[in-house]
Amino acid sequence: MELSKRSFWGWGYYDKDLPKSILQDFERQAKLFLGLSEIKVMDPPRLGDISLRTPRFGLPEFLSAFCSDKDYDRAGHTYGKSYRDVVRGLYGQFDNPPDYVAYPREEKDIIELMEYCAANSIALIPYGGGSSVVGGVEQPLSGRYKGAISCDMSLFDKILAVNPISRTARIQAGIYGPDLEAGLKPYGLTLRHFPQSFEFSTLGGWIATRAGGHFATLYTHIDEFVQRLRLITPQGMIETRELPGTGDGPDANRFFIGSEGIFGIITEATVKLQTRPSIKASASVRFSDESNAFEAVRQISQSGLYPSNCRLISAIECLTMGIGKGNDSVLILGFESHDHPQDVKLKRALEICKENNGRWNDKDVFSGTRDKVDASSTSERWKDAFLRAPYIRDYMIRCGMIIETFETATTWDNLNKFHENILTKTQNAINEVCGKGVVMWRFTHIYPDGPAIYYTVIAAGKRGSEIEQWDSIKKAASDAIIGFGGPITHHHAVGRVHRPWFEKSLPPLYGRILRQVKTTIDPKWILNPDVLISRD
Repeated sequence: MELSKRSFWGWGYYDKDLPKSILQDFERQAKLFLGLSEIKVMDPPRLGDISLRTPRFGLPEFLSAFCSDKDYDRAGHTYGKSYRDVVRGLYGQFDNPPDYVAYPREEKDIIELMEYCAANSIALIPYGGGSSVVGGVEQPLSGRYKGAISCDMSLFDKILAVNPISRTARIQAGIYGPDLEAGLKPYGLTLRHFPQSFEFSTLGGWIATRAGGHFATLYTHIDEFVQRLRLITPQGMIETRELPGTGDGPDANRFFIGSEGIFGIITEATVKLQTRPSIKASASVRFSDESNAFEAVRQISQSGLYPSNCRLISAIECLTMGIGKGNDSVLILGFESHDHPQDVKLKRALEICKENNGRWNDKDVFSGTRDKVDASSTSERWKDAFLRAPYIRDYMIRCGMIIETFETATTWDNLNKFHENILTKTQNAINEVCGKGVVMWRFTHIYPDGPAIYYTVIAAGKRGSEIEQWDSIKKAASDAIIGFGGPITHHHAVGRVHRPWFEKSLPPLYGRILRQVKTTIDPKWILNPDVLISRD
């Protein structure tokens, strides 16, 4: 049965049901971690109870043909899907919605829309799947603009051409992850880029935010898959060439990847594909001592084995995800190929783990074809929990919990000092602001020179003050990340939320260069203002 409409205030679909037993488990864990005697669950908001301001300007007829001022469209395009966004949506706080939502059907529509916005001081916000967790799709608060239009790219959803010889495909930017993969499957090909937001995010959004995928090594970010870009800017069209690689000056693709919609709106891309993997080897390894786990992962990252999955999960997170009792950290290892067995790679990775006091059960070791994976294995149970997590988060927010994530990266030689300080500073802020809470973590990606670390905060919120509480915790964590040499983000993008810390870490001259490019390509600064870089 096909699911109904997307939620206008939270993650996913309205009618996505979660097993009651799972919700009860999370409630029990929250009570245990946070010392709560009871939990009261808020009802989700109803669209009919929300009052949106009237659009601040009218549209000419040629734009009205593909723009909507319906409450559902405007409310659903007001926020992304961060904790701050979901809390505001839950409380019905839609104070700054877009005046209209545009659904362009062809590039001509985007060009006309862009020209109109530039001529009338109206902000234009590129919108892919709306899964931003950094304020990347919000409307500006600045008085410089007479209003805002959210430009939803969902009608740019076609696979235009597939080249099985070169293993590339030309694809429109508004296609969602599942449709993209379904369209490539008959060719035996895959983009093999699976962020947690996969179901509700788009190719153009991945490129604009320089998104990270699920896989731990080699092809960790969308950067590795982009061969050619086509985007519309206020100064005209930009299109790069379809080439396997070039050495002719700075890479134009890389310049626009990660620009978060401030330079132009991506309409299509040619992407590099892979043959769908059919051979898999995996294992789950437990470590009683985190320092041993760190060393095992470092050695694996520098071994040349290049696992597709090498996700080290802290003991507390293992407990919350249903794959541990809170005593051991767990390393989920995986290798994939369409061409040759992966047993030798897995065997060597397990030898490294054993040398560092890792241990495993035979049932958690697998080698063979994908369709024979044991659904009860630790890795498969973690995968199921991982995909449910955004829905669980929204439910816990309704229970009054603060539950949010942040991520960064560091080098192996700096790991212990960096990680300990991030944990300490974040935990101190939780204790001060909320009284009680926990910080969990996992390695999401590993490189020969260091890991990317993903932290999750769960704390008791105070009804009506949750955003202020989280902002205090987030500031402490972000200050610590920058203070101890990490990037403010590894794969969540900059947006509005991270911009203050991103600008602190930018070389001053580079910051001026970015502003000059922005002014050249978008003289009126109408495209996604306040995102990535500030105007002043």
